[in-house]
Amino acid sequence: MKQSLPNLAVLGATGVVGREILKILEENKVEYNSIKFLASSRSAGSKIDFKGKSYTVVEAKPEEFDGVNICLASAGGETSKHFAPISAEKGCVFIDNSSAFRMDENVPLVIAGVNDEDLKTHKGIISNPNCSTSQLMLPLKALNDKYKIKRLIVSTYQAVSGAGLKAINELTDNIKTNLVGMPYEPKAFKYEIAFNVIPQIDVFCENGYTKEEMKVTNETRKILHLGQDVKISCSAVRVPVYIGHSEAVSVEFVEKVDAKEARELLKNTWGIEVRDDISTYTYPTPKDAAGKNPVYVGRIRNSIAFDSGLDFFCVADNLRIGAALNTVRLAQKVIEMGLY
Repeated sequence: MKQSLPNLAVLGATGVVGREILKILEENKVEYNSIKFLASSRSAGSKIDFKGKSYTVVEAKPEEFDGVNICLASAGGETSKHFAPISAEKGCVFIDNSSAFRMDENVPLVIAGVNDEDLKTHKGIISNPNCSTSQLMLPLKALNDKYKIKRLIVSTYQAVSGAGLKAINELTDNIKTNLVGMPYEPKAFKYEIAFNVIPQIDVFCENGYTKEEMKVTNETRKILHLGQDVKISCSAVRVPVYIGHSEAVSVEFVEKVDAKEARELLKNTWGIEVRDDISTYTYPTPKDAAGKNPVYVGRIRNSIAFDSGLDFFCVADNLRIGAALNTVRLAQKVIEMGLY
């Protein structure tokens, strides 16, 4: 029998996303009975300050999941593959930020506020979608409910923070060497990222798309419960921005769509802030999103390529909506729905 408040664990607590999870747990005033912070042996023993108290980071071992009701995990795919089944067997709900279980038909892939009902099917593991998929789901859910998506084309412009701390540091170092005219040998990326864009994120698949592009395609279909008749394509590009993914989206609908009506619909959709007035050059940029929770949407216009289509631009803080924020929101939904 569960208690009134859950025992929480944060796995990967010392990483970039892990630390963001801690911030958002505090911001969202998530209530709990107890909390512990887990990480690799390398980080074990270090200290974390959280809500005015100092905690010692503990090495992640199977026994550390005993008595834990909900684990918020951001420690990489291999770590999740190892600990998620162990955690689930012990009765813990493992909310996973990695790609390890996203396309597992027995694991719900959920964006809070989009497909919450899917949480009811969990068997101890819940997947958080890819960062570039996550911000796309809030506007697409609202539009799909009203107009029904027929075809979707997405181009993403993704910040370096999506590739981790080493990529953030590489952008800084690369900019400094470029500014003084020194050569630079990239390590985190295939090409220099400073003052450049790189049309590759993750490895290439047999069909010529990258793994990142296929994540957006497959995860969108799963989250929105779209059939194979709905055609989806994505191009993913890395850009020299620290925080904030941007996406140019073209959608064809079954029903007739009007940009003015769609703009009002999105204005009234939870989690979205519309910034769209070309008369005053008002539209979203990554700097608008950094450190904030909404998905910002602008440049909403009727498509001139599709008879019933819409083009728009959306940006969001990829470390928040694309990772930590949705993880915390999912934990809150699990608590609210009594699913732990």
